[in-house]
Amino acid sequence: MKITRVETFLVPPRWLFCRVETDEGVAGWGEPVVEGRAEVVRVAVDVLAEYLLGQDPLRIQDHWQVLTKGGFYRGGPVLSSAVAGLDQALWDIAGKTYGAPVHALLGGPVRDRVRVYAWVGGDEPAELTEQITAQVEAGFTAVKMNGAGRVGPAATMAETAAVVARVTAARDVLGPDRDVAVDFHGRFTAANARRVLNELAPLHPLFVEEPVVPEQNHLLPGLVAMSPVPLATGERLYSRAEFLAPLTAGIAVAQPDLSHAGGISEVHRIASLAETYGAHLAPHCPLGPIALAASLQVAFATPNFLIQEQSRGIHYNKDADLLSYVVDPEPFRFVDGYAARGTAPGLGVTVDEAAVRAADRAGHAWRNPVWRHLDGTFAEW
Repeated sequence: MKITRVETFLVPPRWLFCRVETDEGVAGWGEPVVEGRAEVVRVAVDVLAEYLLGQDPLRIQDHWQVLTKGGFYRGGPVLSSAVAGLDQALWDIAGKTYGAPVHALLGGPVRDRVRVYAWVGGDEPAELTEQITAQVEAGFTAVKMNGAGRVGPAATMAETAAVVARVTAARDVLGPDRDVAVDFHGRFTAANARRVLNELAPLHPLFVEEPVVPEQNHLLPGLVAMSPVPLATGERLYSRAEFLAPLTAGIAVAQPDLSHAGGISEVHRIASLAETYGAHLAPHCPLGPIALAASLQVAFATPNFLIQEQSRGIHYNKDADLLSYVVDPEPFRFVDGYAARGTAPGLGVTVDEAAVRAADRAGHAWRNPVWRHLDGTFAEW
């Protein structure tokens, strides 16, 4: 079997899909994207495809080595995301070829269902009570919310109090038996994070995510040491090497993205690395159905998995949603806050190819907002 064609599809709301075709009629799908830079990743996929054409798709690990290390300049979000989508597609082909779901090829399942959470509140969190109530009524046992919108470099008492008030409102709806995760999104300085983390502790967050921007992960040891709340990070880290320092610092939860951190191959290894540090895996995935399908396959085969992000109803999904490009929504039917383990081969999801090709003709040019503080200086989004 040989790879004969690699195609990419720019589909709303902000995603990029790829399709890898073989001469035996088996095709695999992946989701290589950097949100806001999808067109750039598309070019990277085209360049990497030059190597893949004519190759045996089942040599997944060898291809991963060449795609990530075959160039003298390595790494970064664009290249790692391009590799990630191609890697997902190759695993999809392998599963379809062997007639087995990817989690079986990773060593078999360790669980029968995967806990998932729902997003509430948007980029500048609001209407939390109503949104959380709706998610509880839909059966979810966990939600995630941004702690704040833009935050000044030295947060005022009012800004700090507002974060605590939001999480208090969430806890009032959720009660003691459900969970709330709080995303700082790198919007907080380390000093602001220290103040807020102590005040959030009585509200028992599942974790606080990205307490500082990844460029300041050297500050994580101090934050972990003082924080009574479990800390999580990783959506902007792209390899085992980049996860090593945060894990050594003592983060509780590693959050690699299956569409950014080298795909199924690398995230499965990151999970094993995290396990040696007593950390759990909670893959980042505010993306489309292929990325989520890949995430679930890893989750089914990962002992130290904690919880899975998913994008149904997320505030970014304006023109399309999680189910817009799949034939059968069953793999993404969540019951009591869980996704059941399926037995379909490959990634376990059937992409609606006609819908994808039609959407690609329209395309998109999604960009994240650029925020500024009151004095006009740049603010972290």
